Amino acid sequence: MRDVYHEELDSIGRTLIEMTGLVGTAMGRATTALLEADLQVAESVISADDAVDALQRELDARSLDLLARQQPVAGDLRTIITSLRMSADIERMGDLARHVAKVARLRYPDVAVPVDLRDTIGRMGRIAVDLATKTAEIIEGRDVAVARELPVDDDAMDDLHRALFGALLDKRAEYSTEMAIDVTLIGRYYERFADHAVSVSKRIIFLVTGEPH
Repeated sequence: MRDVYHEELDSIGRTLIEMTGLVGTAMGRATTALLEADLQVAESVISADDAVDALQRELDARSLDLLARQQPVAGDLRTIITSLRMSADIERMGDLARHVAKVARLRYPDVAVPVDLRDTIGRMGRIAVDLATKTAEIIEGRDVAVARELPVDDDAMDDLHRALFGALLDKRAEYSTEMAIDVTLIGRYYERFADHAVSVSKRIIFLVTGEPH
């Protein structure tokens, strides 16, 4: 029975890794849809988010079932509770990728991002995908050292986010109100995606060490 129990615990970790891989792919594809005005890719990202939501519901149900049946204590209890919180962060990352894709769909056949800001958005997209990849690796290996480094990548995202706002506020810029609103929202989606990845890394640190971060 204990072997089955620990297999169930391991399966929760595998589901978290799968979810993280899906949201990283989603954000990469959403960025492509945004910068290339690719409606087909945007639609695929939007519809694929259902898979992430389904995995979260499945993970949460299994976690609550384990809590009820096994009444875990100490490290196992911490694993389950932390996994529930991580699944919420990762599911939100998927939602943010979907939001980016929805902007691409809304403005099709036009590109929602002004030409002079596309490089910045492209870099934000690459950082987001890299953060998701590292987050999956951190979950799999419970690597505290790498988890502590993730905020550095988030700093790079924050720098780009501030640069985006700086460009929008530049009096010499000639962006339409619609375009400025789109870029403001898009920048926020990437910035929050990174924040949730950092949140997951901090939860791994807590899971391994018992310390908040």
